[in-house]
Amino acid sequence: MNKPFLYTILSPELLDIYDVKDSIVVIIDVFRATSTIATALYNGANNIIPVDSVEKCIAIGKQTPKSITAGERDGKVIEGLQFGNSPAEYPKNVIEGKTLVLTTTNGTKLLHMALNNGAKEIITGSFPNLQAVCNYLLKQNKNVFLGCSAWKNKVNLEDTLFAGAVINSVKEHFTIHCDSSLMAEQMYTLHKNDMYAFARLTTHWHRLSNFGLDKDLEYCVTANVANVLPLYKNGSLIAAKF
Repeated sequence: MNKPFLYTILSPELLDIYDVKDSIVVIIDVFRATSTIATALYNGANNIIPVDSVEKCIAIGKQTPKSITAGERDGKVIEGLQFGNSPAEYPKNVIEGKTLVLTTTNGTKLLHMALNNGAKEIITGSFPNLQAVCNYLLKQNKNVFLGCSAWKNKVNLEDTLFAGAVINSVKEHFTIHCDSSLMAEQMYTLHKNDMYAFARLTTHWHRLSNFGLDKDLEYCVTANVANVLPLYKNGSLIAAKF
């Protein structure tokens, strides 16, 4: 029996050169969108509506009962929205039973690009829900693309590192003839025992730590603290049962 294949897309700028039709695309935006998505669903959010503009975020928030609008630019809550993009902002007493309408710089953009390119299924992945992602991919037995959101289309280490963590866990069950996947796994294998120290070297950590977000960033590279599987269905992300 042929194994499904797995590829890693290191930047949204590279998405168009891959054929993602009929495949699962894992949206990865470790600092911090997909970590926030996993955390909000883990703490009882009803669903999360990812949108690619502030205007849509505000409009959908007005139309949706029990909703919270959220988004940041340069580490600050966007004017007109209620919350930011920090996982720490969404404990159970804030988010349980609510709809989170979320706009981010990179992750929500890649999600909509993957949809437009015909992805069969879209899930989101981050270190906080690493095991749930791996378990789901193994159970589905379908072709997979690990989509790194990067930073304004520039490759970043933290998303690549997470792709490597997934590959390290599932590689025996997939055909992987993809240099970006091999590179990602090698990076993860080399640094899995010093994740915080390695993550602190990244450009994104330096940028966000200037806003006092070090605790956020440490959380975002901590495995399995919000182990749910966010699945995109009918316009929103829900915690999938599988």
